[in-house]
Amino acid sequence: MAKEKDPFFVGWGKIPKDYKVFLISLTASIIAVFAILSYAISSTQSDPGDGALMGLTTAVGILQADPYPVLHVISSGRYQPGETIILSGGGKRGVVKRAAGFDGQVVRAAGVTMQRGDLNGMQLRSGKNGLRGDDTGADAFTVRVENLGRWRLTGEICDGKCLNGAMRPGRGLAHKACANLCLLGGVPPVFVSSAPVEGSEFLLMADANGKAVTEEILKFTATYVEIEGEVERRGELLIFKISPETIRLAQ
Repeated sequence: MAKEKDPFFVGWGKIPKDYKVFLISLTASIIAVFAILSYAISSTQSDPGDGALMGLTTAVGILQADPYPVLHVISSGRYQPGETIILSGGGKRGVVKRAAGFDGQVVRAAGVTMQRGDLNGMQLRSGKNGLRGDDTGADAFTVRVENLGRWRLTGEICDGKCLNGAMRPGRGLAHKACANLCLLGGVPPVFVSSAPVEGSEFLLMADANGKAVTEEILKFTATYVEIEGEVERRGELLIFKISPETIRLAQ
């Protein structure tokens, strides 16, 4: 019987030369296709930058306590007038109680600055040197407030400190546990949108009345979700006012 030119190959033993060439070509083609697809998808996404600690600084501005403490900058060696900074404390703690007595007032804040993209944060120093009253430029500064309407957004609920550079956000259960400990400690929650909203991917979260959100959001952290709510601009920061019952796992 004449020897077949293209032998039948069942998967063991030495791979015939013709099949080896075919498999190598197929594997290379698949890798190339996925590489092109990955580049195409990533190129459509804006780069929020790596979160990072940026060193000590001082800023004078108007403090707003609700839904979480933020500082609208009047003057600073690092920040431009009008920029908004999310405030947090040491460790996995917020500064809700410290800031409550300064709501609506001009203060001088000092601490370690953090930044991810256009999201600014500051871990306040402890004691009076971290947050105290001031009267610099109060009469010449107002905080812009603008209602941007109702939005349905997809993205992830994170804590605004680790996200901002205090730690490198991870994935899975460890990431969820870390974020929830921060949120339970009073660190402001931030919604990271999958697409920019009025030029920003980061929105400080609030309840439907503009107050701090409830613990109902904790079961949705570190997962891809869809939420509907009102978006408001305060200074250079967007506030996403939501009701927990609108949160759904995104498809």
